[in-house]
Amino acid sequence: MGTTLHPPQLITNSRTLYLVWVPADPDAVAKLVPEGLTPADDRSCYINQYVVDGPDQTSAVGDETFGAYSLTYLGANLSGLDTEAGVPARWWTHYYNSSDVMRRYAIEHGVPAGDLGRTTLDLDGDTLVATTHIDGRPVIRTTARVTIGAPQRAAGQLRYITRRNGGFLSGRYAYVADVAEHFEVVGFEFLDENHPTYQLRPADPLQVTFGFYAPSMTFVYPGGEGPLGSEHGS
Repeated sequence: MGTTLHPPQLITNSRTLYLVWVPADPDAVAKLVPEGLTPADDRSCYINQYVVDGPDQTSAVGDETFGAYSLTYLGANLSGLDTEAGVPARWWTHYYNSSDVMRRYAIEHGVPAGDLGRTTLDLDGDTLVATTHIDGRPVIRTTARVTIGAPQRAAGQLRYITRRNGGFLSGRYAYVADVAEHFEVVGFEFLDENHPTYQLRPADPLQVTFGFYAPSMTFVYPGGEGPLGSEHGS
């Protein structure tokens, strides 16, 4: 069953933790990238763990809304499809949303939205713990030292590639974020070696190449702007 919602959809003031890292098993990551796309040379992976605390933070209206929800998605960075700002395009491999409406919306646009999941972000003093729960059990946990301080304004576009009806779609996700002044990852754990996400577990020692925590991030969820290589999918 699909949804009555149409792109684009605006999400405001999400609490967001975003990381890029080098994986323990580069070959396993490369195998998750389909033929026709090229994984990044370092086989780097990404994760976004975020929470939308209230239903008034989304643009969806009518009989179906995203409502308050949480989401963890992750996947592989790609080569040769950078944005103009040099940010690599990304391929989704796993996607766990607490909102069934948003899950169905994502599936319609080629996102590999699997089981429903729940993500929590708990900031206690300067310690932030982000935990992804699937089937009621913790699967991924990120621990970081965070000082909000004077947040730095960041803006730009992220590019995600999806696949629908046998072809690739390129989606541009415009965002504006207030990024915490200090952010340091102290732990990044994939807790269930039998879960599919374990293929993307980080190398030891941990090599985080990019990351931030934003207590407030606003972005547009287009769900695919156009076929890869077309005017709207460039």
